[in-house]
Amino acid sequence: MESVALSSKGQFVLPKAIRTRHHWQAGTRLVVIDRGDEVVIKSAEPFAATSFESPDAQSVYRGRRLSLADMDRAVAAEAGKQK
Repeated sequence: MESVALSSKGQFVLPKAIRTRHHWQAGTRLVVIDRGDEVVIKSAEPFAATSFESPDAQSVYRGRRLSLADMDRAVAAEAGKQK
């Protein structure tokens, strides 16, 4: 457990070991949660932003195209296997 001192402006420095472990760098946004007898500090963005491919990007699927009826039959067949 590490301890920090609060400055006259209400600031403190998170120990380097904690910043390194959580990959927090200068400018990282943090959320402060007051739970009464404890304060929790969490990253405001716990996961990297997700990017999606363009809707008109070429599909990686190389099989024949299936109709909605084909897909419905496949789903029904798999659902029937699970009991």
